[in-house]
Order: sequence, then C-alpha cells, then structure tokens
Amino acid sequence: MSPTGAKPAEPAVAQANEAVLHRFPFDDTRDLEDARRGFLGTAAESVVKDADGRVVWDLDAYGFLAQECPATANPSLWRQSRLCSDHGLFEITAGIYQVRGFDLSNMTVVEGGRGVLVIDPLLCAETAAAALALYRAHRGDRPVSAVLYTHSHVDHFGGVRGVITDEDVAAGVPVLAPQGFLEHAVSENVYAGTAMGRRAAYMYGAALPKGGRGQIGTGLGQTTSTGAVTLIPPTVYITRTGQTETVDGIRMVFQLTPGTEAPAELNIHFPDHAALCMAENATHNLHNLLTLRGAQVRDPRVWSRYLTEAVDLFTGASDVAFASHHWPVWGRERVVEFLSEQRDLYAYLHDQTLRMLNQGLTGPEIAERMELPPALERAWHTHGYYGSVSHNTKAIYQRYLGWFDGNPAHLWEHPPAEAAKRYVDFMGGADEVLRRARRSYADGDYRWVAQVVGHVLFADPAHAEARALQADALEQLGYGSENGTWRNFYLMGAYELRNGSVGTPTVTASPDVLAALTLDQLLDALAIRVDGPGSWDTDIAVRLHITKGDTVTVRLRNGVLTHVTGTGPAAADPDVEITLTEADLRALLLGTLRPADLAARDTVEITGDPGRLTELVGRLGMPDPDFAIVTP
Repeated sequence: MSPTGAKPAEPAVAQANEAVLHRFPFDDTRDLEDARRGFLGTAAESVVKDADGRVVWDLDAYGFLAQECPATANPSLWRQSRLCSDHGLFEITAGIYQVRGFDLSNMTVVEGGRGVLVIDPLLCAETAAAALALYRAHRGDRPVSAVLYTHSHVDHFGGVRGVITDEDVAAGVPVLAPQGFLEHAVSENVYAGTAMGRRAAYMYGAALPKGGRGQIGTGLGQTTSTGAVTLIPPTVYITRTGQTETVDGIRMVFQLTPGTEAPAELNIHFPDHAALCMAENATHNLHNLLTLRGAQVRDPRVWSRYLTEAVDLFTGASDVAFASHHWPVWGRERVVEFLSEQRDLYAYLHDQTLRMLNQGLTGPEIAERMELPPALERAWHTHGYYGSVSHNTKAIYQRYLGWFDGNPAHLWEHPPAEAAKRYVDFMGGADEVLRRARRSYADGDYRWVAQVVGHVLFADPAHAEARALQADALEQLGYGSENGTWRNFYLMGAYELRNGSVGTPTVTASPDVLAALTLDQLLDALAIRVDGPGSWDTDIAVRLHITKGDTVTVRLRNGVLTHVTGTGPAAADPDVEITLTEADLRALLLGTLRPADLAARDTVEITGDPGRLTELVGRLGMPDPDFAIVTP
C-alpha cells in the first residue's frame, strides 16, 4: 500500500516535535547499549513467507529508522521504534537467548540438558519457525523439549505450530501456561473478535506504508505479522505463586499475575541463571490498561502490587530481567529500579485517578490534568508509547464508574450520526463548519478540527471537502503523537478517508483457536450472532445427542439462543433430535457442514423435522470484519 495523499508536517507539528528533543534526555544511551547487547546475528533472508509465497514479515521494512527523525514523527517515538527495530538472536545470559524483531513480540529460548524450552512462540507459525531456525543456525539443531506461554494474548502463542507439532506433544513435549489461559485465549479472539480485529487494523497499522509519513511502530514492537495463527492447548497449568517446575533440567519458579496485562499471566524466575522473565508485566513503556483495539479494563492496583511482589520474591537473586517485548535490563540494582519505577507508574495513575474521580472530575477531565512525577517522566521506560496516560486514566475511570459521567444531559444523547446532523445544522451548515475548521487548522488546532469536522462527516459521509480536511487533521495529529498506537489510529483514519477501507489484515479467530473452544463457548459464540429482532416470533428447539458425550438442547426463543445439558426441566420439548459425533457437531456449528448434509452421514441419526435445524441456522448472521470507523 503506497502512502497515497500523505502530506508534510505543518509548522505547528514540526515545532512541537522539535521541542521534544530538548525536553527529554536523548543523550542517555543505556537503552541503545542494552538493546544491542549480546547480538549474535540475524537471518540472511530478509522476508518471511507463508506456504503460498506471501510475505508475512519483512525484517528490513524498518531500515528507514536508522535515518534522522523527520518532522512528521515524534522524536521520542522514533527513538523507541528504532530500538525495537533491531532484529536477530541475542544472548541474555549463558543458556538464555531471545529472537527479537521477528514479530510484534519476542521469542525466548532456554537451553536444557537435551533440547530447548521455547517461551512465547510469536504470533504466527511462519515467524516462529524463522526465529527457531535463526537460533539453531547459531546454537545447533537442538530439539524443542517444552513450550511455555506466559499469557493469553495471541502474539505469545499464535506461532506455536512453527516450533512443535501435535505429534511432539503426544510424544511427551509439555506445553505450560498459567491457569485460565485457554479460556481467555480463545474467548477474547472469538466473542468480540471481529470488532477487535477491525480495530486492531487501526491500532497496529499493519497495512500502512512504512516510513516517516506512515507506520513507524506501535511502541511495544513494530507491528503484527500476517501469517497463520495457531494454538496447541496447554498440557501443564501453573496454578499458584511459588509453584516450581523442572523441564529438561531447567528449573523454574512461577509467580501468577492474573488481572494485570492479561487475565491469565505469569512471571518466571530461573534460579540457575539468576534471570527473571517478566512476561508483559514490565516492559520499556507504559502499557495499556484498556487497549485501543478493545478488551476488558485491566487493574492497575493489582498490577502494581504484583510488581512489588516480584521485587520481593526474585530480585535478590536476579542479575537480569527480560520480557516478551523490548530488551533486557542487567544488574541487580537496575532491575530493582526498573521494576520499582514500573510499579510506581501504575500505582500513581490508579491512585491519582481515584483521587480526582472522588473530587467529581470525569474521565476526560482527569486525563487533561494527569501529569506524571518528574522522576517517572525522566525514565524512558515509563513513556506512553503503547498505552498512554490519557487513555489509561479514562480506563481507570471506566473500571470504577463505567461509561456514564453522572451528568443527566449525557444519559440519553442522540447517537453519533443523528447528533451530527443537528450539530451541523446548529452551526450553520457544512460549508460554514468547514470554513471555520480551516481557520482552526491554520491555527494548528488539529484536535478541534478532527472533533468538529467529524460531525460534518457523520452528517454527510460523502462530503468530499470534509473527508479531505478530516484526513489532513488526523494526519497531523498522528505526526505529533508519542504514542505508537495513537499515531497508527490517526494515520489509518486519514488513509481510509482518502483511499477506502483496508479491512482486517490479521485474523486471530483461526481454525486452531476455534477448535479450542469448549462446546459451551462455541454455543455462546453462536448466540452472539442471532438476529434478535428477526427472531422474536421464532421458537425452535433442537436436541443434540453427542456420541460418547452429553445431550444438549439448543433453543431459539424470544430472539435468544440458549442451551442446556441433559433433559431436565430447562430442556424444551425438541422439534428435532439428532445423534451425532462431537466432530460433526463442531463442523455444523462452525459452518463447515451444512444441516442439509447431515442425513447423508452414517454416524448421524435424525428424529423429527430436520428443517427446523436449517431454519435455526438461518437465523444466524455473520459479523462484518470491514465495518466503518471514521464514518457512520
């Protein structure tokens, strides 16, 4: 995708970016030294391709970051992206290695007596395979003796089939994960997965052109790969802090940290290596409390307390701390300082948001007032490259008080498109709004331009001048942002206004993820797809007898799809009863087997009217992975 329509930075943005160079300690080179420490080499081939020859990752795509930061990028974000762009195999300490820059996340390899433990095998199978091949090119063709997922986000498990197979697991290769991993890993990518995926296209900017006027990173890493997302369910669960496991001679002590960066997450101490893996609980940025792609709000209070616990439990015997993103920190004093500042960062945001909340301030008002203490602001690793102070404080407000700010005027507002028509009419029509907005643009008030011209667009999405001005304003806001995901959101909005939608580049609801759903989860996922208003007068009951399994009755009534196990009072009298295998049921529910084809199967028995099942399936709609974002 070419940077069609991208424009230079306006003077106000260029001056603001120039001022950043004088505000922060760009002469501090410790991160640069740490990011390059232990470098052993990188891949000879610069691109990673899938089986069809499609490029899913390009190691050289961010080579432009070696150049001087242009006026179209915030120098602080440019610095962060430059550090994240270093790719290759790095030695953390004797026996522990990381492949960095091969995906959004890092893959860690710990050498055991016979083979290796792979921690967090990236987002897709292709990049994970390339990362493992790089390790083996430098350290020998050691087999994978175990895999460990630190948490339930897809960039930490999606590449697992690039490093092991089902046959490996059957032969005894364990897959370790924190308690609750599978439930959260699959539900997050299915229940609201379509909406999250579409918004993730904006957040990560994977489809944006790479360069000074386009995508330069996300702050957490560069972007998301676009290969095959896979999943092999865990075979060993970590259920408590202090639990120890030894795999292939590698001793590990675990700390569970649920409700922090992920609903299911853990930290790992390697006592024989004096090394501490912080998963994604302490990285070189302020993380998200509510990711812009959408998720459940995370808890900064428990996050900070788990960081304190990690300091107490492990730092007395840790010479290095590393994570599943960014680069390590070496030296016990620096590890304590790093973790303590990360702890203070989340605690400060939590406590000060609650203080102002209890003084009657709303989320947006708190976000405008919130400032970090100077000591924290001076630390590069507390900067809002991925999460921001602004949207994190709003997330804390949401966690405690929800969407409503208490003002009854906001209790029953018109929806955006209807409100926009009224705003534009009150302001004298679209032409008058745009005339005034152009003046605000010339004054450098791009934030207001985006807000007010958004009303014109939602009142008239086809208004060419409004689309052009809104794109220009969003672009300038992106150029000035220190936050990588904000930049990507702004630039994606500008791109789609100028060139049309790019859809969803990375699909996480893959066959492996869907296969890992329990039947309860799968039926819940189908219930979300019911056309409720179109099914108000429908009453269909289907009883499913699963061979060597349970009996499940599914009923569509009052626009609601419910299911119950067994044949008790909650199970309605069925219109049709079907005996089938669980594999056939899953194929039916996932749409790979048509109801009309059931009767032809030898393993299926049908009693009653099979047309009722066809009618029920016909009430299920399909989600839209290309819905509009910057227009109604």
